[in-house]
Amino acid sequence: MAVSGIIAKKVGMTQVYAADGQAIPATVLEAGPCVVVQRKVKQSNGNRKDGYSAVQLGLVENRKTKRVSKAMLGHFKKADVPPCRVLREFRVDEGAEVKVGDKVSVAIFAQGDTVEITGTSKGKGFQGVVKRHHFRGGAATHGSMFHRAPGSIGASAFPSRVVKGMRAAGHMGSDRVTVKNLEVVRVDAEKNLMVVRGSVPGSAGGYVVINKRK
Repeated sequence: MAVSGIIAKKVGMTQVYAADGQAIPATVLEAGPCVVVQRKVKQSNGNRKDGYSAVQLGLVENRKTKRVSKAMLGHFKKADVPPCRVLREFRVDEGAEVKVGDKVSVAIFAQGDTVEITGTSKGKGFQGVVKRHHFRGGAATHGSMFHRAPGSIGASAFPSRVVKGMRAAGHMGSDRVTVKNLEVVRVDAEKNLMVVRGSVPGSAGGYVVINKRK
């Protein structure tokens, strides 16, 4: 299969045991099955069409997809596939033998493969500088009134403003995070499950994108 990536859902964390009895912290992912919804090509009959070669995959889920716009209904109808909640695009080589309607499963991965996983990190809400930027804080005793405050944020005379990029309190989490060089520990193609060593961004039930490292 020319496609080297897949859409997955994070199930949760666990631990698996190696042959020597070593406990390995791992994350269980429900990877696919996915269906090719659209095929993008760099050129068509010598004329530029999309400008790049890629496939758009849709994650096939057990639950029914609701509130699909007319435009997206036409998009799925053109591909002759049922509507999907999650769509992601993956680059493929020009001339790859992938067509609309093809199925992509977790079987494209094998034990020992190295992958990179992209997801949305857990949202932490509004946080202070100690949690958000690991500031040390002030003294905790001897009548100190300075504990978890940020301290000075700039001089008053010059430049008479707060410089751009100053670390401060604010919204934390809900960021796009990519973790690289994760090892595939186990693959269960029948149950569409994959186990990778280490942690994966996001909470249980969150969607992630898995790409095979070249």
